[in-house]
Amino acid sequence: MFKFAKMAALSALVGLGTMAAAPVQANATSLQFHGNASVVTVQWGSRHHRGDRWHRGGPRHHRQACTPGQAVHKAARMGLRDPRVVNANRNVIRVAGRAWRHGRTAIVFARAPNCPVIR
Repeated sequence: MFKFAKMAALSALVGLGTMAAAPVQANATSLQFHGNASVVTVQWGSRHHRGDRWHRGGPRHHRQACTPGQAVHKAARMGLRDPRVVNANRNVIRVAGRAWRHGRTAIVFARAPNCPVIR
């Protein structure tokens, strides 16, 4: 029984030591300890108090699907010169243009978020 109590106390000391040594998050508003000696509850700062970005619904508002404008912009970033939408339906967006050495080419994007390339 004494060995069990000794191991439990040692584990508690190690656990509290690692909590004290861990870096505290810069946006945490407070660290509060509640309870008596037998039960300790640790409560970190609430996520609603980390600045006004959480009150606006997140850092960015993402669109649910790829738009033709996003597909043209991504094709231009991929190196396509004079990109234009030649076909768009509910599943894919086809963007055509000219590649640097290869002449005319087309890229097909899916309508998923972030416009993944299909072909």
